[in-house]
Amino acid sequence: MTFDNSRRIISMRIKLFGVTVIFIAYLVLAFGAELIKFPLLGLNDIWWTTILAIIWIGFVLYPLFFNYQFFYYSDDDEKIVIRYFNAAIVGGRKNSLEIDKTSFLGYKTESRLLGLITSITLFRKINESTAKYPAVYTSALSGEEKDKLFRSLNYYSKK
Repeated sequence: MTFDNSRRIISMRIKLFGVTVIFIAYLVLAFGAELIKFPLLGLNDIWWTTILAIIWIGFVLYPLFFNYQFFYYSDDDEKIVIRYFNAAIVGGRKNSLEIDKTSFLGYKTESRLLGLITSITLFRKINESTAKYPAVYTSALSGEEKDKLFRSLNYYSKK
């Protein structure tokens, strides 16, 4: 089984791009070309600029605050493969975890902020010890994608 959350990440980036274009267009029309006359709907230019700036900052910080990551999962071969990277406005380093199915021990999930920030930590047997991988955030996965992930990992984990 293979899946990723690329549609959700692309949708989030398109929304961010759209809000950025709207904000820049407002700045150009209001202050550069002075085509927007204030007060507009009872608010002056300072209020409109502040409101639109807060909305733009919200769109920028939302994926960063909730640790949205691109997430790719595959268990089709002899290994469990997870690829991920930060999906915020400033992309992070691309990471990949590859674990042999025979050495996979299990996983642990964590949830914070009323379940809005979720992560998974994988464990693997190396010789006689247990290796713990860094947490991978699953906040950007849909409920269906999380179900697929946990069903697959439960199948391969050692009881």
